[in-house]
Amino acid sequence: MTAKIIKGKELREEILAEIKAEVDRIKEEHGVVPGLVTILVGEDPASVSYVTAKIKTANSLGFKEVQVNRPDTISEDELLALVKKYNKDKTIHGILVQLPLPGHIDEKKVINAIDPDKDVDGFHPVNTGRLVIGGSEVRFPPPTPAGIHELIKRAGVKIEGAETVVVGRSNIVGKPIAIMLLQKAEGANATVTVVHTRTRDMASHCKRADILIVAAGVPGLVKPEWIKPGACVIDVGVNRVGTKISEKTGKEVAILKGDVDFEAAKEIAGWITPVPGGVGPMTITMLMRNTLNALKYKLGIA
Repeated sequence: MTAKIIKGKELREEILAEIKAEVDRIKEEHGVVPGLVTILVGEDPASVSYVTAKIKTANSLGFKEVQVNRPDTISEDELLALVKKYNKDKTIHGILVQLPLPGHIDEKKVINAIDPDKDVDGFHPVNTGRLVIGGSEVRFPPPTPAGIHELIKRAGVKIEGAETVVVGRSNIVGKPIAIMLLQKAEGANATVTVVHTRTRDMASHCKRADILIVAAGVPGLVKPEWIKPGACVIDVGVNRVGTKISEKTGKEVAILKGDVDFEAAKEIAGWITPVPGGVGPMTITMLMRNTLNALKYKLGIA
């Protein structure tokens, strides 16, 4: 058996088209478009690349996109004042402060300063609480877990009643996706186990998973023999394990590996995401959907 490959790149285009159609409709009916501000502190190459992709995507959807760059010498007070400015800006519906921030700035304080109704990254404690409560309370699920959820649903995997194991307990991926799949709601109702570095026998838990979500950041952590035949395997890990010369550009590029041995696992699983090209493309897509929803909440049409 060879697994069905869940291609995040293809699903991304499908969802972005849906978002674009809704943006066009709202613009025609209400005369407004979603407004997103991205605040980048410093010049970390990975952050610059990520923010550039966000800007490009937002512009392609017809958003109002505001990019604010500040040097890594910016003070915490200056950054907080910048957040406060966009909290008050009625044309901005989503605020994203790119992480990580320089060491002299308290990231938690900055996240908590963002208006929860503009927190499209879903990191504010208010939005974390909304996610735990579930149902109509949920506004902005963190983009990566939201992307994982969308991949599973659109692949046609049965979630209700499924034995689901999440490897990793981070606030960004592990905990939120566990909560989302546990909810009493359509596209959820799974039985969820979270395993982590202190789990005594991780393999035994993984072996019984109908849905296995691996977000540990350890290349090759999950062995093929840990995978239940026919399971849905979502590999969130993006690990740099070396470099190579690109055949297309002739430049040196990173070699990326997931937390799962893809080549071996695809012969056992029923569905599997590749690395790269699986979960990754969905993160920015879900960020855009959160921004659209922020506008819809403001307009009272969500």
